[in-house]
Amino acid sequence: MKQFKTFLLAIALCFATVSFTQAQSKVAHINTQELIAAMPAAKSAQAEIEALGKTYQTDIQASITEYQNTVKQYEAEAATKTDEENQKRGLELQEKQQRIQQFRADAQKDLATKEAELFKPIQEAAMKAINEVAKAKGYEYVIDRATLIVANGTDILADVKKQLGI
Repeated sequence: MKQFKTFLLAIALCFATVSFTQAQSKVAHINTQELIAAMPAAKSAQAEIEALGKTYQTDIQASITEYQNTVKQYEAEAATKTDEENQKRGLELQEKQQRIQQFRADAQKDLATKEAELFKPIQEAAMKAINEVAKAKGYEYVIDRATLIVANGTDILADVKKQLGI
């Protein structure tokens, strides 16, 4: 009877070891940032965002230059103007500065919105390809490589790139 219990315990340990080994083989990892960066659509989206950013930067710089020129002009004319006119000009300069700051904030918000709008379909395509490869290869879990500390498992980046035609 004691040998039978030992035999059952040994069989249970074997099943546990096999189950644990199979569970490990059903986990893969991928670097989604690298995947998305390699996608042609992401490269064109990034170029579009950079172009829009340069446009905003040019507009902001033009506003700053205009503001600085106005400041120089008002400082040069301050001695010939009344205190009341100088105060009005000071308020005008503050308003211009606030408009520049508001435009800068709006530009950043618009860039973030545009980036989210352009990258959403790209991310969805990447996730679809990851899901298809995981299903085809029998993986139950795919973990993003960016969050891993140790990655001895299977990297499916090449398979997903192949799925996407990259």
